[in-house]
Amino acid sequence: MVVRIFPLLFLACSAFAQAPKVIKLQELQALMNKKSDNIQVINFWATWCGPCIKEMPLFEKLTAENRVDVKVTLVSMDLDLDPNPEKVYKFVARKNLKSEVVLLDEKNPDSWINKVDKEWQGSLPATIVINQKTGQRKFVGKELHEGDLERLIEEVQK
Repeated sequence: MVVRIFPLLFLACSAFAQAPKVIKLQELQALMNKKSDNIQVINFWATWCGPCIKEMPLFEKLTAENRVDVKVTLVSMDLDLDPNPEKVYKFVARKNLKSEVVLLDEKNPDSWINKVDKEWQGSLPATIVINQKTGQRKFVGKELHEGDLERLIEEVQK
């Protein structure tokens, strides 16, 4: 009986989970350059990246705070190694992620990483915090820890 119920529960839960959109670099750049009164937090991650998964609760906590001045977007880099987005869809459903998740569909990172941030060497995780009103930004190319995200947001608000 439990074996039969589990798939139904999984399907019911995943029906409420978001379906991450697949985007190209141009859409990511538009998101990063959009003028608004918000602080944009963009995190680059992958399901196979241990430090990425470890820091994910920091972004989810920020999203859960429902701050009207901060928007979190989690950019999955999984399509770089596996063209099938199903693994990411299942991960998002299993973790019940509330932050917006998109999948970046770009090959050859050497051709586009500098267009995201000149400091980025391609390592994951990576996070960019942008004050969309002023254009001020901070880039971090390593795992964030408790308090780091709040400090970065505060720095771009000055």
